[in-house]
Amino acid sequence: MSKEDICFLPAWKMKEKIETQELLSQELTEIIIERIEKYNPLLNSYCTPTFDLAREMAKTADEKVKKGEKIGILNGIPTSIKDLALTKGIRTTFGSKIYENFMPTEDTVYVSRLKDAGIVLLGKTNTPEFGFKGVTDNYLFGTTKNPWDLTRTSGGSSGGAASAVAAGMSPLAQGSDGGGSIRIPACFCGLYGLKPSFGRVSVYPSVYFMGHTLSHIGPIVRYVKDAALMLDAMKGSHHGDRYSLPADPINYFDKIEETPKKLKIGFSMNLGYAKVVDEEVKEAVLNSVKKLEQLNWTVEEIKMKLRKPELCFYTLWTSMLAYDLKPKLNEWRDKLDPELIKLVEAGLGYDGMAIMRALNQRKEIYKTFYQIFKEIDILITPMTAIPAFKLGLMFPPQINGKNVSPTAWQAFSFPLNLTWLPAASIPCGWSKEGLPIGMQIIGNRFQDLLVLQVSRAFEKLAPWQDKRPAL
Repeated sequence: MSKEDICFLPAWKMKEKIETQELLSQELTEIIIERIEKYNPLLNSYCTPTFDLAREMAKTADEKVKKGEKIGILNGIPTSIKDLALTKGIRTTFGSKIYENFMPTEDTVYVSRLKDAGIVLLGKTNTPEFGFKGVTDNYLFGTTKNPWDLTRTSGGSSGGAASAVAAGMSPLAQGSDGGGSIRIPACFCGLYGLKPSFGRVSVYPSVYFMGHTLSHIGPIVRYVKDAALMLDAMKGSHHGDRYSLPADPINYFDKIEETPKKLKIGFSMNLGYAKVVDEEVKEAVLNSVKKLEQLNWTVEEIKMKLRKPELCFYTLWTSMLAYDLKPKLNEWRDKLDPELIKLVEAGLGYDGMAIMRALNQRKEIYKTFYQIFKEIDILITPMTAIPAFKLGLMFPPQINGKNVSPTAWQAFSFPLNLTWLPAASIPCGWSKEGLPIGMQIIGNRFQDLLVLQVSRAFEKLAPWQDKRPAL
């Protein structure tokens, strides 16, 4: 097996090989580090590599296997952590000059759980400042590129994580998703990204209010089974996180191959409000939805109507940014992203009544999905309205030749953060320019396993992992 083939192995196969010592974690880690050293200068996926630590962790993983000691479910698997997550003793910048030299004294709980599961920590991946937008660039580390086309964005805010996985520089990546930040990069980079039910993965401690009640923690991977394996390691309640869900007894990895015999799949190409979708995206998603009929599932288009999701999300998101960053504006204004400052200042303009209206709109949006899931088991939509767009843009100004709003391209992502429902992005085709196209698989509340099972069933019908970016 070539070094490149090793880098693109599923994590669950790496796990098997490490457990039998067919492949040592130390060998695997060195091969991936070598690849990072070769391609990270081109892609800028990692902002803070931790290679010495990775080598130590890999050695420990191999020693545990050799001694017959109890090992975690991710023992020896190289993994990256997004630079919004606290990592004890490892620089955590949130993509901002404000925290250029910040060294946390403790791990966020899901980082601790990944360590307990035996990961080999390759480093921190790049993110826009405080994860505020859907593309990845910042004043500290610069721009992260898409491995499929170096002139395109990798998405955001987990753009560094997705770029690394797509380029074979990490089999597993931790991401966070406050408005699409796992699913958008996964879509743009031809990967599988899962936003679990809100609270499935606990968040404690947290430095900022930003993303509070909107942001979900989950995996970005090449293989659906790897997402199940990683979620098994991260999930669980924590008393410090009052929104965390009770312990889930389900083993997602063990259950993922149990394909449901009867399902009713609904699909929507607009969620009742999206005005335009790229024709290639529409065709790829519709063709993919039809493939699910091969499983003897009922598939039908549904009608729904979301009211003012843009205003609702914008009010809540900018208000949170304003709450967090207002105290720092005077001192740091000239070192913050100007687009971030605009959002902060917009958030400062909302009064209590505006925020309450947004919360009421959020309740109505959830109610819409609640009614839909009385009739169906799974909802499918496009993931983004357009494939990855050019670097240097915060959003594409046009889709299908029509001028569009700044949120039009992500019309299918941020509404789901208002609902707390589980949702995944899965590759479903390629544009004429060779860019990945993604489909969104949405489940009812707490139905994380069903989302994974449907994703796995589709992966078997339409695998995509034979394609690799030509770097």
